[in-house]
This record gives sequence, C-alpha cells and structure tokens, in this order.
Amino acid sequence: MREYENWKKQKLEDADLANELNEIEGNEKEIFERFRCDLEFGTGGLRGLIGVGTNRMNIYTVARATKGLANCLIKQNRTKKKLSVVIAHDSRNKGKLFMRRSAEVLAASGITVFVYSELAPTPALSFAVRYYGCDAGICITASHNPAVYNGYKVYGNDGCQIGPGMADVILDEIGNTDIFNIETADYDEAVEKGLIIPINDEVFEAFFKNVKAESLLSDEVRDGEKLKIVYTPLNGAGRRSVTTVLGSESCYDITVIKEQEMPDGNFPTCPYPNPENPDAIKLALEKCREINADIMIATDPDCDRCRTAAKINGEYVALSGNQAGILLLDYIAKRKKELGILPKAPVAVTTIVSTAMTDNIADEYGIELRRVLTGFKYIGEQIALLEKEGEENRYIFGFEESCGYLSGTYVRDKDGVNASMLIAEMALYYKRKGRTLAEAFDDLCKKHGYFVEDLLNFSYEGADGAVKMKSIIENLRNNPPKEFAGSKVVSITDYHKPGLKEGEYNSNTGLPDSNVLEYRTEDGGKVIVRPSGTEPKMKAYLSAKGKSSEEARGKLSAIKDDIPSLGL
Repeated sequence: MREYENWKKQKLEDADLANELNEIEGNEKEIFERFRCDLEFGTGGLRGLIGVGTNRMNIYTVARATKGLANCLIKQNRTKKKLSVVIAHDSRNKGKLFMRRSAEVLAASGITVFVYSELAPTPALSFAVRYYGCDAGICITASHNPAVYNGYKVYGNDGCQIGPGMADVILDEIGNTDIFNIETADYDEAVEKGLIIPINDEVFEAFFKNVKAESLLSDEVRDGEKLKIVYTPLNGAGRRSVTTVLGSESCYDITVIKEQEMPDGNFPTCPYPNPENPDAIKLALEKCREINADIMIATDPDCDRCRTAAKINGEYVALSGNQAGILLLDYIAKRKKELGILPKAPVAVTTIVSTAMTDNIADEYGIELRRVLTGFKYIGEQIALLEKEGEENRYIFGFEESCGYLSGTYVRDKDGVNASMLIAEMALYYKRKGRTLAEAFDDLCKKHGYFVEDLLNFSYEGADGAVKMKSIIENLRNNPPKEFAGSKVVSITDYHKPGLKEGEYNSNTGLPDSNVLEYRTEDGGKVIVRPSGTEPKMKAYLSAKGKSSEEARGKLSAIKDDIPSLGL
C-alpha cells in the first residue's frame, strides 16, 4: 500500500498508468498483485503484464531495468571508453515507447545506442549486436505471450541472451535504483548528438544475406512447378524479413494472410499468438485448403519461432516443433552430404526436452549430438564454444521442441527467418520427389521408430501460484513417482544440486544447475517437469516410443493419464 500511495503521488508520464491507478483504488487484491513485488529480472530479462506498478511492464520498470544494465556495463568495462547497445522491438503494445525510454536512459549514461527504425525480428537484434560489436542488446518483446504482455530481453556482447552471472549483477543494480529518480536524455537531442543512432537498411540487408547463405537449394530443385506457400506473421515482426528472403527465390508462390499480415499488438484474430496454438494458425490452414497450398508457415510476433503444416492423406497436418526439427536435421545433413559440404565431425545441438528421435538421425549421419538445458541461449553457448576452438564450421543445426531453429552461426538465437527459408526449400526438395513434408516425416518414422511427444502446461497466476509451484517441485523431489502407465521408473535425474544457484555448473549433469526433474521408464517413456522461466506455469514434457504410431500414441496417452498424480 505504501508503494501504491507513492505512485499516486507521482506525475506519471503515461496516461494509461494514471488511469489504471485510479481504477484500482480501494481494490486491495488488484493493488496487491501490482505492487506486491518487483517484476522479476532473470536470464530471460523481464516479462509480465502491461500496466501500472512494480510488478508490471511499464516505462518505469523498463527504465529501472535499463539503468541496471547501464550500471552493469559501466562497472564491467571500466577501461573501455565507449560502450554501445542495440535495441529492437516487435509489434507489442507499448513496444516503441519502451524502446525509446530504454534508449533515453542509456544515452543519459553516456552509452551509444543503435535503434532499429522499424519492427525487427529478435534474431535481427542478435545479429546487430555482433554486426556493430556492441556490448549488449535489448529486445522489447513478449515473444508468443497473449496481447496483455510485453517483455524485455537482454543480450550479451556475443549476441546470446545473458546468463545468470550477468543477470544477477543487473538485478543488484536494479535493487539500488530509485524507480522515480532515473536520469533520461531527450530522445531527439540524443539523436542529434549521435548518442542514439537509427539503424538503416544496411543492417537488414546484411542480415538477409547471412540468412540466405544457409540455403541448400540447387538449380535442379528450383526448376519445375512452384511451391505454394501460405504465410502468416501473426501480426508480428516477421512479414518484411520472411517475405524478402522467400521472395528472392522465383520458385515460391507466397500468399500472406491479410488479417494477420500487418503489425498489431492486440492480435485481433489470434489472442494467443503462438504458432503452436491451433487457434493462431486456423486462418492460415483455411487458406491452405482454399488455394490447395503445399505448406503453411507461421512465425510468432518476434519471429524467432516458426511452425509449418503440410498435407498427408489429403488433410493439412501441423507439424510439431519436434517433428519439424527432425525433418530439418535430416534434410540439412542429407543435402550437405549430397552437395559435398557436410563438415568433418558435424555437430548438432538440441535440448533435454526435445525428442529422442534426434539421436537416431544423428547416428545415421555421424553427427555429434549435444543436449543442453531448455533455452536457446544454451544452444548459442555451444556455437560459441566451437567458435572459440576454431571449429565453428562443425555446427550444422540446433533446435528446441518449442519451434526454435537455427542452421547458421551468424546469430546466437533461434531464427524464424532462417527456419522459414529452410522449411520452404525442404518442402520443395520433397515435392520434386513426390512427397509432402508430412509424408517425409512418416518415412523417417518407418526407418527409425515412432516417437511421440506432448507438452502439458499448468498455470499458477499471482503470489499464491508462485508458492504452489515451489511446493509441487519440492514434493516431487522428496516423493518421486514409482511408475508411469504401469511401466517402472528406472532412472531419475535431478538437474538441481543442493547448494548451487541456478546456472552454476552442476557436476552431476555436466550442465548448468536448473530446477528440473526427469523420469525415465522401463519401456522407454520419459517425463520431465520444470517451472517455466518466463511464465507463471509448470511444464510437463511427455514422450513415448512404439513400433507403430498407434502403439506410441497409446503409451503417451497412458502416461498423460498419470500426470495428475504428480499434483500438477
């Protein structure tokens, strides 16, 4: 209440915030939710509901986070005379406002700021950090969350999202910063002084060039009937980048969903703009049926995730992130081998929650498969390790089950533009062979076995939810399940070691410490449980294997029936 009263005394710059303060007056529950704590800053930066209060995304919490970043950079680079940061934003509501305020805070701290003059995909932000040799990057985005959210991702000088060490330093600086006493520069004056520098098309063109350099198309694949593509950017930042890259090839016929083509932070036709959500791609699939398209491609609002759909038995089927990841890994390895450019000792990277079928594909092509924690920054770290060893060319592909993919080393984050290009040319490659993507995946299953996966999300909003999630994970740690679907649990992996902070090296797993539990069953099933790092959710990743699709799905269904016993 003291915090609420303090905000009431301020002359707030954003009229929406002042109005919201008045609307919640006398409502203790709503006041509590907005002011009970600071919006948590971690390796994912900030993410939360847009609104008034310390526990919401607004110009004041964004300014404080930016001041924390500025202080961190200044202290960590005492001998460096000139520091610089890149900022981008997607179509989210308040995105441009938050970008401008971040730039004003950095400029006031004497830090040069490069800002994208138009919406930019998150991977383009990662690219610009490396392109300019900046000390950090900020992307204003809430990725695929509903319209009421926005977020603030922080990137290090390698173009990768920051790790726990830097996040902790920034968090300490945030804690020492008065939210209403942060110096800001005048935006227009800072532009005149060269402290804020608008990014021109040169950087976009360089980004597109690097994306297209990952293409594995050849003339014999290009020649013939065009591939009909239905594309939706889900009212986000992907439209220009994806259509530019795909449009540079005459072998594609692209139809963009008009209702979802232009940027709109309200996402009127897809309130939950996640391409994994069936409702979000409904219009695109309808258009596919109408024009008899070969494939659908959908990217999320910040265009770092990508999903596809293709025909099988006359029906359009949306492929899961795991299925598309398997197809892409197989395609990239196969095509590089056909073209004679598969590197010696190739490396692919995926996560602990991604499909086990990846191991089979890797074995077939002699690929070293590395598994990391969830979060693409860990895949980016593996690219950096290869780069440090002078073996960057060994990396051929990285993916996570949540529709994140990257085949190049020009960025350190998942890239929906790169993925859209690869999916399109892969579909064209198989079209020349008389197969759809869905049929090609079925071919791989017949060869390697039927692997099926599912992800269950359990929401726990507010203060009570945070307590509940902590209770659930600790109860599972102390009272582990003995079986799933009648199959005995034969191994348990706890990715957290007592005494370690999240992100510190865990000698038990060989990975950074993380609050994750994994259970494997006698018949090859697997269940992984973890709290989300960016949303008030518990996630349960399920997988099963069978000799047929029916057998595998039956096993998965039986595992799913047992999940309520975990207390989720």
